[in-house]
Amino acid sequence: MMEMKSAVKVLSVLAHEGRVSLLQTLVQAGEKGASVSDLADAIGQNVKTVSAQLQLIADAELVGVRREGKQMIYTAEYATLANLFAFIMHDCCGGHEQLRLTVRRACGC
Repeated sequence: MMEMKSAVKVLSVLAHEGRVSLLQTLVQAGEKGASVSDLADAIGQNVKTVSAQLQLIADAELVGVRREGKQMIYTAEYATLANLFAFIMHDCCGGHEQLRLTVRRACGC
């Protein structure tokens, strides 16, 4: 399970609207991922800003990157997201099964 220090780092990176938008876009892209220019178009930001934001997100291990020809393709790191969710939801709901079911339905994809 994720440690407190790692969780705080990840959550602090996500405390920015643009970075959350980038991560949401990458989660939606799935394993295919997206290039910096595609991400910039998707969230309405310039490429330089998106590149800087992606570096911060990558430092928190929320995204991975691979080269395809001349382009860098970014993908969401689902394992890190799963670890963050597990950390936050550890011992969820005070033993109330109805709350646990509500949370499970909200997280279903």
